[in-house]
Amino acid sequence: MDISDLYTEIIMDHQKNPRNYGMIENKDREVHLTNSSCGDEIFLQVKLNREKIQDIAFYGHGCAICTASASIMTDLVKGISREKALEFYEEFIQMVRSGKKPSSFLKDARVFEGVSQYPLRVKCATLAWHALKKAITIEEK
Repeated sequence: MDISDLYTEIIMDHQKNPRNYGMIENKDREVHLTNSSCGDEIFLQVKLNREKIQDIAFYGHGCAICTASASIMTDLVKGISREKALEFYEEFIQMVRSGKKPSSFLKDARVFEGVSQYPLRVKCATLAWHALKKAITIEEK
């Protein structure tokens, strides 16, 4: 199996069987973002326990890249600190925008490394990640 086939398989698996898809009870934060260039739309909900992301879920509609990226991102950051999630956010954004090699900490999110070659797809891959940053950095009311 070629590595690009494996990447395609991971993306299609997350698109068909998205993890953490739906709504969570007693959410602390909800962010709604859209991609005006293609119509992707995501609602990201987060439940925080002090500095830790206790629970996270998303719903909405989007292409395979957008849905798989949201699924993989929620799997990656669930249960970790906000600070570590922001580190992952920065690394992911650099990877998809500039093609910078990711660390192994990004796990399955590394499948989006090649997205930097397709500028129109960068917004699809980063939509959920921008929602994550907004959700965990907004001030509590």
